[in-house]
Amino acid sequence: MPLPSSESEERELTPPRELAQITALIQPQLVAVEESILQQVQAFDPAVQGYVAYACGSSGKRLRPALALLAAGATGGIDARHVSLATIIELIHLATLIHDDIMDGADTRRGQPTANARWGNSITVLLGDSLFAHALDLSTRFEETDISRAIARAAREVCTGELLQTQRRFDLQLSQAEYFRIIEMKTAALFGVAAELGARLNGASDAAVRALRDYGLKLGTAYQIYDDCLDLAGDEAHAGKTLGTDLQKGKLTLPMLFLLQTASENGARERINQALLNGDAASLLTLRQAARKAGALAAAATAGRTLIEEACLPLNTLGMTRYRRALKEIGVRLGAMVGQFA
Repeated sequence: MPLPSSESEERELTPPRELAQITALIQPQLVAVEESILQQVQAFDPAVQGYVAYACGSSGKRLRPALALLAAGATGGIDARHVSLATIIELIHLATLIHDDIMDGADTRRGQPTANARWGNSITVLLGDSLFAHALDLSTRFEETDISRAIARAAREVCTGELLQTQRRFDLQLSQAEYFRIIEMKTAALFGVAAELGARLNGASDAAVRALRDYGLKLGTAYQIYDDCLDLAGDEAHAGKTLGTDLQKGKLTLPMLFLLQTASENGARERINQALLNGDAASLLTLRQAARKAGALAAAATAGRTLIEEACLPLNTLGMTRYRRALKEIGVRLGAMVGQFA
């Protein structure tokens, strides 16, 4: 996959390394982010600290914090402000996961019971709200007010995207353009703002800030496509979370949209529609098999890999540093992850 800017660099980036190997470059700062996230528990009332600690304690990929830190490294250096930024971005992400699990009825996340599985929806939705509010409160501590405004706008975009996706469930008229608009809001917005603000806090040039924001938005969009493919065709034990919820909840993800595109006959579209409405295990299995057989899953994976190639191109405008190289390597790793479904 021709992601790097030169043939020699491309050879250096293959085969793709694991994310943990790539982010070893910023491991001390990621540890600081982890400690900062756990410290936030103390800001809450003692009666609810147990809930917050549980939500914050299961460490995931921390991909969004990594983008903020690497973008900072690529544009001048990493300091305490970037650790704060990464913490805020991850808290917003955790809040969205909490709300996602409620809406999807998911039982496991990162190999552990979800908050809603443990305490029910009423407590859990308020837990997500609390994390959102706390993250936005932390963002007001930046001296640069445009930073906190950008974070607030990204949080609003995420919530709007989720609302639009919920509104369009079971809607066979959903277009690919509308799908991309939704996932650019619900997922890519946080990737974009993480990379953008990592650079902006360093006073980077407008061109560098735009390049990193573009990288983050496209990478985040590709990541959502990967997640959509994983939900449809992944292994739940390996993924460490509940899968198959998209079809159960009537979410028309990119593989399904490609499947509908191949079903030109009204009868075929009606059968897909009926299978979605039925929602039983047999109907959903039929849809998964049809997506594979028709090449819809592979088409979605190819679209994801194309987006990753486009994401990495703006990075060529940045100076040649090990941080820029790591950002490109993340693209290569994600390309391999989504490529398993091609």
